[in-house]
Amino acid sequence: MRKAGILLPITALHSSYGIGGFSKEAYDFVDFLKEAGQSYWQILPMGPTGFGDSPYQAFSSFAGNPYFIGLDGLIEEGLLTKEECESTDYGQDERNIDYKKINDSRLKLLRKAYKSANVKSDDGFRNFIGENVRWLEDYALFMALKYYFGGKPWYEWDFEIKMCQAKATEKYNEMLYDEVMFWKFVQYKFYSQWQELKEYANNKGIKIIGDIPIYVAYDSADVWSNSALFQLDVNKAPIKVAGCPPDGFSKKGQLWGNPLYKWEIHKETGYIWWINRIEHCFKLYDALRIDHFRGFDEYYSIEFGSGDATCGKWENGPKKALFDAIANRIGKKEIIAEDLGFITDSVKELLEHCEFPGMRIFEFGFDKRDQGAKNHYLPHNYTENCVAYTGTHDNPTIVSWFFEISDDEREMVREYLCDRYTPDSEIHMPIIGAIMRSQARLCIIPIQDYLGYDSRSRINKPSTVGGNWTWRLSAADLTPELSKRIYEITRLCGRYEPKETTTLT
Repeated sequence: MRKAGILLPITALHSSYGIGGFSKEAYDFVDFLKEAGQSYWQILPMGPTGFGDSPYQAFSSFAGNPYFIGLDGLIEEGLLTKEECESTDYGQDERNIDYKKINDSRLKLLRKAYKSANVKSDDGFRNFIGENVRWLEDYALFMALKYYFGGKPWYEWDFEIKMCQAKATEKYNEMLYDEVMFWKFVQYKFYSQWQELKEYANNKGIKIIGDIPIYVAYDSADVWSNSALFQLDVNKAPIKVAGCPPDGFSKKGQLWGNPLYKWEIHKETGYIWWINRIEHCFKLYDALRIDHFRGFDEYYSIEFGSGDATCGKWENGPKKALFDAIANRIGKKEIIAEDLGFITDSVKELLEHCEFPGMRIFEFGFDKRDQGAKNHYLPHNYTENCVAYTGTHDNPTIVSWFFEISDDEREMVREYLCDRYTPDSEIHMPIIGAIMRSQARLCIIPIQDYLGYDSRSRINKPSTVGGNWTWRLSAADLTPELSKRIYEITRLCGRYEPKETTTLT
């Protein structure tokens, strides 16, 4: 049966504590999804973020974001008081996250909670450390060192520890023992609370779709502790970095700056780092969207130090060997491939080999230069094995998009929808209806598009710094009326079948 879901980052949940997290509002949102006839909740990466606050540039590809730890849960455990939490300044804007205040306030509270916790006698904590030793030891020391060195990136630390020399890591583990334990405690609370929330969602019939970036941040525990897996020189400086070439959206391309993988080393190790990473994700999520899928077939390589992405070139990636190794280890899983942009025949062959559904974006369907009625982003061309979206976290909301496109393109949209009468401000619902009626097995709608919100609720604008990843819901957004509206369109389009009736009325 065809299904539907909603895209909403954890950060964008309403909360009394300045940023979305695993508090009551997250459980309320799961209830909202159930009442609205949804089957999936898609989120963004949950890693700990640094400068720029992007979930695609995290300090670790295994650790969780401390900001998401629900303070209500820590209050219930007696690790914090309600007064301590309510008297803290998280920022005054209900709609936008103040990351500086969140970083300052949340870590202070988490340190108080750690001091109140008796971790030495906590069997759950000890078990958590043992079960996650593969990544937790490196990450906890990495974060302890980052604070010890005043927040500097690892490549600016003292030489011995920058190079991860054994004597240096032993020395700092002893010297920073309590700080290392604090960061392990933070991850323990993150994972404990997330598993409770995920179990609640699953019991309500809601699956969680996670998101994995193809690349990791240079300033991350992954690169610091596993430098042999990346294209770095003898001093651990990047040789080549990631990005994408110039296109219609960016004349100079996008220079992401992430270090590229040494795929030949990954192959020699049987791709074990990637296998562990994907396996870890499926402990967190029911399904997984893999970002920038094209990069596994061919990746865009840019010389480190370049001013933009115009000088890069395409190199061969691991192709099907990587995904065969993953499937042989963990079996067939529910994976979505982000296959947007210019897709070559070899990428299509890789998708077909893996049998992953790709993505279809309604907003991409009305460019006259692109095949007209044959454009595969138009809903009548969607195949069953794809996931349909109005737009993603990187796109304008559907209402903003409709106002931003040209008059000719707006006319194309109206003609396609056979709709001359719906006011422009309400055009989001006919558009949602068009993709919900498609053959796509799964349809995911950003919550902003159901709400009919404009560009002020956009999550991210690629190739820009500042103002991204900040929007969140208000307490008044998720109304019974909205839930009923989503339920009806989901039911009428055959994406939810209530037990009591199957009649379309």
